[in-house]
Amino acid sequence: MFFMTADVGSITASEDVKERDKRLERALKRLAKGKSQSLDDIYELTKGSVYGFILSILKNPEDAEDVMQDTYVKVCLNASQYQAQGKPMAWILTIARNLSLMRIRSQKRIADIPDYEWDAIADENSEFRSEDRMVLKAALDKVSKEESQIVVLHAVAGLKHREIAEMMDMPLATVLSKYNRAIKKLAKIIEEDSVQAKQDRRGKTHE
Repeated sequence: MFFMTADVGSITASEDVKERDKRLERALKRLAKGKSQSLDDIYELTKGSVYGFILSILKNPEDAEDVMQDTYVKVCLNASQYQAQGKPMAWILTIARNLSLMRIRSQKRIADIPDYEWDAIADENSEFRSEDRMVLKAALDKVSKEESQIVVLHAVAGLKHREIAEMMDMPLATVLSKYNRAIKKLAKIIEEDSVQAKQDRRGKTHE
C-alpha cells in the first residue's frame, strides 16, 4: 500500500456511518481544491469497505489490491466531479465496482481466497470487526455474487438498501429480497458452525 496508515476505529453503527460520510464529504472537497493529503484521510475512512467490496466481486486478492489502488487514483483525479449529496461512500464504491467489472472483462479470472489472506485483510483493515470479517468471508464463500456484494455494501460499508439499488441498477425490492435471502443463508451457516463447534468441544472433553 502506498497510502498512510492510521487507526480510525470501527465504522459500524449508523451514527458512525453518518459521521464517516461527513468526514468524507469534507475530505473530497479539500481534495478537489488540490489538497492531495486529503486522499490519505479518504483512504483510511474507506479502505476496509472498498477492499471488501472489490474482493466480493473479483474473488482474487492480487487483483483486488490492484483495483483498490486504481480506485483511489481515480478518486483523486475525479474529486472535482463529485457532487455533494451525502453519498460519498456510494460514489467511491461505484468507481470501485466499475473498475472491478473492467478487470473481469479483461482477465476473466476468479480464484478461491485462501484462509491466510483473510488474516492479511484483518491486519490491513483495522476498522473491520471480527464479526464483519466473518460475515464477509461467509458471504463470499456461500452465497451468490450479487448477494455477497449486497451484504458487503450494507453490512460492512453501511450503505442503505436504496443506495445499493441505485448503484447496482436493481429494483429496491430485488435488493431487499437478495439481502434477506443471503442473511438467512448466513444465519444457517453460523448456526451450523456453532453446533459443530459444540460437538467438537464435547468430543474433546470425553477424550
